[in-house]
Amino acid sequence: MSTEPIRFDTKIAVLLREDLETWQRLNVTAFLVSGLGTQLPEVIGEPYEDADGVAYLPMFRQPVLIFEGTKETLTAAHARVLSRALPRAVFTGDLFATGNDRDNRAAVRAVRTDDLDLVGLAVHGPRNAVDKVLKGARMHP
Repeated sequence: MSTEPIRFDTKIAVLLREDLETWQRLNVTAFLVSGLGTQLPEVIGEPYEDADGVAYLPMFRQPVLIFEGTKETLTAAHARVLSRALPRAVFTGDLFATGNDRDNRAAVRAVRTDDLDLVGLAVHGPRNAVDKVLKGARMHP
């Protein structure tokens, strides 16, 4: 088995609007990355097992980088991710008022693309493409 560090040619990133409360940041991040894992099986690693043989679910095989930015930064990143056709997930402010998946999807479907009240965006793709999408964002503190 190699001991060389594993380098990834892709990046998983989440961009959060900077004015979210702490609980909202955590909630939005969890929802966003769940979307990537369901549609991109290649980002999921092998299951875990502890020394006693207790099995645990697999997780992403690479780090998830968290960024933050203004509403304008998020809107620009959304436009760039769409123009590059990268896999993405969105979370809008409307979703804080819903209580289930059906209502979440209906809330997003009710709003035109350019009018979405984006509070979070997740993206996966080649490192340089994701970096371009996130231009203007900063690493989450």
